[in-house]
Amino acid sequence: MFNLVYAMGTGGAGGGAGGTSGGLGAFLPLIIIFAIFYFLLIRPQQKKAKQHKQILAELKKGDTVVSSGGLHGQITGLSDDVITMEISPKVRVKVSRGSIAGVMRKAADTGKVEG
Repeated sequence: MFNLVYAMGTGGAGGGAGGTSGGLGAFLPLIIIFAIFYFLLIRPQQKKAKQHKQILAELKKGDTVVSSGGLHGQITGLSDDVITMEISPKVRVKVSRGSIAGVMRKAADTGKVEG
């Protein structure tokens, strides 16, 4: 009975020594997965955030914008954090600068009538 216990203990110690030589090989799949996540998820999201930040910095009075809630309007006032936009004649709303989803192209910029 004691021979069985000693035999099991010896085999376990020998197997552990062989596994330490391939330490980098164990991390290789994790490194590859991180690289895939970086190029497919993280990098495009950073580029989009940078582009949105640039759009918000270039806003000016008279621009036609769309909020993230779907309101279309023309900018009538700007401050650091708040934008006042006119969504209908004499109807003005204040929205956060960060909630602007995009700037609509003007008819003069594209040469087409906006519809």
